[in-house]
Amino acid sequence: MFLIGLEMDFPYLMRNIRPASIIACGSSLACTFFATAVTFLVFQETDSQGSSFMMALMIIITLANAASPIVVRVAADLKFGTSETGRLAISSSLIADAYSVFLLFILSEWNSTSVAKWIFFLFLYFIIVGVVIVINMYLANWLNRRNRNKKYLGNTEIFVLVAILYIAAMALEQLGFSSIIASFLIGSMFPRGGKAARTLLIKLTYPIHNFIFPIYFGNHGFRANVTKLKNLRNFMVFSILILSSIGGKIVGTLAACFHLKIPYREGVLLAFMMNLKGHVDMLALTIGLTNDLVLSQNFYDVMIATIIVNTLIWGPIVAYMVRRESDMIGYRQIYFESHNPDTELRILACVHSPRPVATMLGLVAASRGPREVPLTPYLMHLVELPGKKKTNLMYNQREEDELSDEDDYGGNDVVEINDSVDIFTSETGLLVHQIKAVSPFSRMHADVCNTAEDIRASIIILPFHKHQRIDGKLENGKQGIRTTNQKVLRHAPCSVAILIDQGLTAGSLNPSGSDSLQYIAILFFGGPDDREALGFSKRLGMDHHINLTIIRFLPSSSRGKIAGVNIAQKTDDVLMEISNDEVEKEADSAVLADFHSRYVVTGQVGYVEKVVENGAETASALRDMAEMYSLFIVGKDGRGHSILTTGMSDWEECPELGKVGDFLASPEFDISGSVLVVQQYRPSKNDEDDDDKQ
Repeated sequence: MFLIGLEMDFPYLMRNIRPASIIACGSSLACTFFATAVTFLVFQETDSQGSSFMMALMIIITLANAASPIVVRVAADLKFGTSETGRLAISSSLIADAYSVFLLFILSEWNSTSVAKWIFFLFLYFIIVGVVIVINMYLANWLNRRNRNKKYLGNTEIFVLVAILYIAAMALEQLGFSSIIASFLIGSMFPRGGKAARTLLIKLTYPIHNFIFPIYFGNHGFRANVTKLKNLRNFMVFSILILSSIGGKIVGTLAACFHLKIPYREGVLLAFMMNLKGHVDMLALTIGLTNDLVLSQNFYDVMIATIIVNTLIWGPIVAYMVRRESDMIGYRQIYFESHNPDTELRILACVHSPRPVATMLGLVAASRGPREVPLTPYLMHLVELPGKKKTNLMYNQREEDELSDEDDYGGNDVVEINDSVDIFTSETGLLVHQIKAVSPFSRMHADVCNTAEDIRASIIILPFHKHQRIDGKLENGKQGIRTTNQKVLRHAPCSVAILIDQGLTAGSLNPSGSDSLQYIAILFFGGPDDREALGFSKRLGMDHHINLTIIRFLPSSSRGKIAGVNIAQKTDDVLMEISNDEVEKEADSAVLADFHSRYVVTGQVGYVEKVVENGAETASALRDMAEMYSLFIVGKDGRGHSILTTGMSDWEECPELGKVGDFLASPEFDISGSVLVVQQYRPSKNDEDDDDKQ
C-alpha cells in the first residue's frame, strides 16, 4: 500500500475526488443494502451462532470492498492504468477501501464498550500517521542533500526509511487499526522529487510485483476450501453472495455513472473493476475467526471461497472487456489544432545525454499554461546498448571502463539528469516522471513509441542529433540518434517534435519563474504540421512570462486582399471542384480565425503577416528576425510544395526537419534561439508500417 501511494497520481485524485467519491459511495452503499438483506438467510443456512450484527458487518465489508492492490495490478497489466477509466477505477477503489477499513475498525473494536477509548485511539491513529509523514519529509530531504553526487541512496538508508514505515504500521496494528490506509497516506505524502523517492520505487517495485504479490494472492488461494461448495446449502449461500456482490456493484456503480453522465459501457467496466476482491475482506474474516465473533466454520469457508472465486471470475472478464472496448479506453491520439488547452497534456521528452535536459524542462515548464490546467511530463533517458566486443581477455583482465552492469548504463549522465530534474521539481513544484530505456539504436524507436502508447502521450519531443559547440556552431552527434528520430517520426502513435537546442532556450525558458519577458515566434506557412505547431503553442501564450507572436507567410498574390483570418466565401450559384490545396487553405484560415478570436484579439498573442515572392524572400525574412526570438516553432512539412519555400531545399541536409526547419538549423543561418519542429500524427503512415511488418 505504501508503494501504491508512492506511485499514485495524487494530483489526479484531488482533481477528481468528487466523481471517484460518488462512484465509491454508490457501489459501497448498494452493497451495504444487499448485504443487509441477505444476512438473515446466510445466518440460518450456515447454522451460525453468535452475533448476527457481526455477520452482517463482515458480509458488508466483503461485498463493499474493492481490493485496490488488485485493481492497480490488473489496470497495470492490461495497460489501461494511465487512461481516464483506469485512473478513475483506481481512485474509486481506494475510497471504497477506506470505507471498508472504517467498518473493519468497528469490527475489531466492537468488544470495547468505551467510547472514550475509541476516540483516543482515532486521535492516536492520526497522530502517528502525521508524525511519520513529517519525519519522512525531513529525512528524505536530508538524504537527498547527503547523496547529492550519487545516483541512488544506499541500502542502509533505504532500510531506515522502510523500518520507519514498518514500525508505524505495527504500532497501528497493535492499537487495533488496519495499517492499509495509513500506509497508503504515508506513501502518497512522501516527497516525490529527489533520490529518496526514486530509489524507493526502484527497490520496492520488483520484489513486490514479482514476490510479495504472488505470495499474498497464493496465500488467499490456499485458504479457500472450495470442496465445501459440494454441499447444496453451502453452494446456495455461495451463489447468493456472488449475485449480491455483482448486483450491488453494478446497481450502485451504474447509478453513480448515470448521475455523472459517464457512458454506459465505461460504467459497466468500472463496476466489474470495483467487484475485484481479496484485500480488506480477508482481514475482516480473519478478525472474525480469531475473535469468535461468529461461530460457524461453514460461514468462513463459504465467504473465503466467495472472495477467491469472485476475483477469478471477474479478472478474466475485465481483461476481455478491456480488449473488446479498446476504442473506449484505448490510446486516443489528439490533434493539437482542435485540442482544448484546458485539458490534460502529457509530454514525453527524450534525451540521450544531460546536455538538452535543461532546455527540455524549460519547454515543459513553458507548456504548463495556467496553474490549474493539468500537465503530466515524462523524461525518458535513452541509453545505447553497445554490441558485444570480441576479445581474448578474461573478465578480470579487462580495464574498468570495459566492465558494464545494467544499473550502470548511462554512466554519470544519470546523476546529472537526476540533479536537473530535482532542481526543476523544487523550483516549479511540477513532478517529472523519469523513465530509462537501454537498447541498441536499431530498436530504440520501438521503446519510445511503446512508452508513448503506454503513458498515452500527447506529444513526443526528441533532441536533434546535432549539439552546439563552444563557438556556437552545431556539431554532428551519433548517427544512431538521427536514425532513431527518423524512425520515431514514421512510427510514432502521436505528434512528434524535434528540438534543436542552440543553448539559449534553457535560460530563456527558465522554469524558476523570473520576471524577464521571453519572445517566441510561430512560423506559419500553412498545412497540417503548421496547424499542429499552432495548436501546441496555445499553452505557451497563456504564460505571462512569454511574448508569443504568430508570423504568417503569405504569397504576393494575396497582396491587397484581406488575408490571414478571414474564411473564404463561396457563392451559391458557382459550382467548382475544390482541390486538396484549397481544402488545406480553408482549414488554415478556419484554425487561424479561431486562434485569432481567442488569443490575438484578447492581446495574449501577437500576429504579423509577411508577404513574400519566393523561397529567397522567405529566407531573407527569416534572417531578419534571427536575433529577435529565443525560440522558433514551425511545422515540419508545411503545405508540401509551396511557392513560399521554393528553392529552400536545394541544399537540404536534414529532411526530417522539413524545408524551413532544415534552413533554421543550417550553418548558414546564424540564429541565437532554439527551434522546435512539429509533425502532426500521421495514422496512414503507421498503417502502412504495420502492413509492411505483416
